[in-house]
Amino acid sequence: MHCPFCGAADTRVVDSRLAEDGTQVRRRRECPTCGERFTTFERAELVLPRVVKRDGTREPFNEDKLRSGLLRALEKRPVGAEAVEAAVSRILRRIRATGDREVATGRIGEWVMDELRELDQVAYVRFASVYRSFQDVNAFREEVERLQEAAAPTPAGTRRQLSLLPGGTADEEAS
Repeated sequence: MHCPFCGAADTRVVDSRLAEDGTQVRRRRECPTCGERFTTFERAELVLPRVVKRDGTREPFNEDKLRSGLLRALEKRPVGAEAVEAAVSRILRRIRATGDREVATGRIGEWVMDELRELDQVAYVRFASVYRSFQDVNAFREEVERLQEAAAPTPAGTRRQLSLLPGGTADEEAS
């Protein structure tokens, strides 16, 4: 690799380690000519499938669009950048795992909603309202009710909960 400071044709690697949950290699390099040090990152270049939009047009997958859509839904919500990046990584893995040359935006949108449902329910409803083009307040309310039903604990799930009081069961506390 050429030195970014003096342009020398060769540099040497001083240190290498994994970065970004093992998806990148961070290399610390030094130029033998000028002595300057700098860091490079190496990542596998994987070809992602093309995206088929609702109108039938096709375009290359754009990770920045995915990230900006998530960030727009999560705006002013208490979700950290690490959680957003982890969600982006999980969606990218799902896209690659299809093995298809083309993926419909509808599938990607559903995967985004799955991630948002886990990250922040308000952000999920924001995204769903735009993505599913809610026409009125009733459609919005139905989605919120569906979300509440999915989040409500079932009787079987309640029985599996640990007791907060010594010697009691979750069923005894509920009554």
